[in-house]
Amino acid sequence: MWVEALDLVLQRLKKSNLDFGKIAAISGSGQQHGSVFWKNGSEAILSTLDPKKPLLDQFGNAFSINESPIWMDSSTTEQCKDIENAVGGPMELSKLTGSRAHERFTGPQIRRMYQTKPEVYDSTERISLVSSFMASLLIGSYASIDHTDGAGMNLMDIKQRAWSKKALEATAPGLEAKLGTLAPAHSVAGLISPYFVERYKFDKDCLIVHWSGDNPNSLAGLTLNTPGDLAISLGTSDTVFGITAEHNPSLEGHVFPNPVDTSGYMVMLCYKNGSLTREDIRNRCAEKSWEVFNKLLQQTPPLNGGKLGFYYKEHEILPPLPVGFHRYALDGFKGDSVEGLKEREVSEFDPPSEVRALIEGQLLSMRAHAERFGMPSPPKRIIATGGASANTTILSSIASIFGSNVYTVQRPDSASLGAALRAAHGWLCNRKGSFLPIWFMYRDKLEKSSLNCKLAVTAGDQELVAKYALLMKKRVEIEKSLVQKLGRL
Repeated sequence: MWVEALDLVLQRLKKSNLDFGKIAAISGSGQQHGSVFWKNGSEAILSTLDPKKPLLDQFGNAFSINESPIWMDSSTTEQCKDIENAVGGPMELSKLTGSRAHERFTGPQIRRMYQTKPEVYDSTERISLVSSFMASLLIGSYASIDHTDGAGMNLMDIKQRAWSKKALEATAPGLEAKLGTLAPAHSVAGLISPYFVERYKFDKDCLIVHWSGDNPNSLAGLTLNTPGDLAISLGTSDTVFGITAEHNPSLEGHVFPNPVDTSGYMVMLCYKNGSLTREDIRNRCAEKSWEVFNKLLQQTPPLNGGKLGFYYKEHEILPPLPVGFHRYALDGFKGDSVEGLKEREVSEFDPPSEVRALIEGQLLSMRAHAERFGMPSPPKRIIATGGASANTTILSSIASIFGSNVYTVQRPDSASLGAALRAAHGWLCNRKGSFLPIWFMYRDKLEKSSLNCKLAVTAGDQELVAKYALLMKKRVEIEKSLVQKLGRL
């Protein structure tokens, strides 16, 4: 499917009469954590592509398994425990790799493949991430995994930016040879393959800069380079991320090397139940209409009269809870105190309360986990991106709950924009012969470009922000009891 997607993109660009020869560098954004298993001998296919044929026709026998494990897979709980136990526990793995073991991470997925389909593992000569897979197609040989996307595998020593022998041994035998080398995100993977020069008339000197994951590319596309700024991406999954100079291990959230800075880190929280869960509630409570959904949200007061909801259409990452909806009422909650208030579980809310419980619940969870992870509170500013960032009603809730101004970008596709910026950044570093900060490209020009963020909603009333802090405290208590009862500790 990904091979065919590249064919389609290039065919559409060709039909638009794009002059491919003008392109100096390409990078890209790949779905984070997903993996591709190349069959023994497949590099020969990569290096001998026939420019008269589309890519799709030439890779039918290149993969040892046709279905790629992706981030939605939550079947690897046992493998996560194995890896954590082998290195001394979840906190030790977080110190080593930047995250405790997570079901969607590539290391546990590889271990499961090795344990359940050893013949697939044995017949695999290279395991790529989606990002390095696409770069491999473009250079005609195996591209390295970049440091930032590599940190989403539970396999890389985050301080050394090299494969961790301890983590590799805990995952599968002979794994390092199947992964290849790691590379900085700004470095060049290689020149474009002759296949694309002949078929599409690319310049033979076009550089392919290492691709990276979608979340790191979003960080680049949002020009997030000031500690204290927070980005909230409202997409299929919801993510909260920022930058920091230090790696502080935690049992929740993730730390990756900063994709556009060789010294700092990117910190991130990820929620599986994002837009698909919002759409599910919209379809059930708001006549399948965002307009109706927004009206219902607006007609309920902030704090929702103490009604709290936990909505997990999919097995959640943060907190680690299974599929299920949980609703609670805090009778007598006025926003001034939660002392002595007991939550009462209820089976359903009326549609307006359900909509507000969903949105407030998702955002209170983000704020609580962000504060616990050491992210700034309140943030200097919040940059919202992703599909739901076009919804100003949701943005108003973000401003009220976090107590911060909310900005939006002029282009919601921050991951692909970030990949394009990273291509230019890699080209510039290559030309200079050394690393340059990415802001070097756009300093003093940002306000005149489409990269500039615009103020969408001003910070919420501070009294209301304080009331939300109390509601958040109660929500955290309930969440903790749910995790103890149902979750993976």
